[in-house]
Amino acid sequence: MKTIGLISDTHGHIDPLVFKYFEPCDEIWHAGDIGLAATADELSAFKPLRAVFGNIDGAELRRMFSEDLLWDCEGLKVYMTHIGGYPGRYPARVKQRIRQERPGLFLCGHSHILKVMFDKEHNLVHMNPGAAGVHGFHLKKTLIRFRVSEGKILDPQAIELGDRVRRKD
Repeated sequence: MKTIGLISDTHGHIDPLVFKYFEPCDEIWHAGDIGLAATADELSAFKPLRAVFGNIDGAELRRMFSEDLLWDCEGLKVYMTHIGGYPGRYPARVKQRIRQERPGLFLCGHSHILKVMFDKEHNLVHMNPGAAGVHGFHLKKTLIRFRVSEGKILDPQAIELGDRVRRKD
């Protein structure tokens, strides 16, 4: 069994609460828009990191990470990319890869909207952890934590880190 911390759209910012909530995790998976190589380095110094680059990531992060990742985690086939859409609205290249590879879990970021939903058409779980950084239109910084065992996703938890920006009173 593995405990996974899923994060996306940090845009170069890591809230210190990430380390608190990801302390029990075996791995961190970052679904793109990392922002800075130092951000990836900070996460990978804390826990093993799997990541894809996002649309705001520059040449250095594109050399460090690929656009797509496909792997097996505890008997569950996982596919991760940054710009992935959502069930019924996947970009053509993503839909083709899902049909070809048939993952049980599809992960993406980009929208800054946290979603966990079942895709009946492709028989997979779709997860987007929202955005954990301070850049974008989202109001709350969010993450997802879950476990994987024997090909199954267990105990998914949506975690709210707080407001994207401090409110001025």
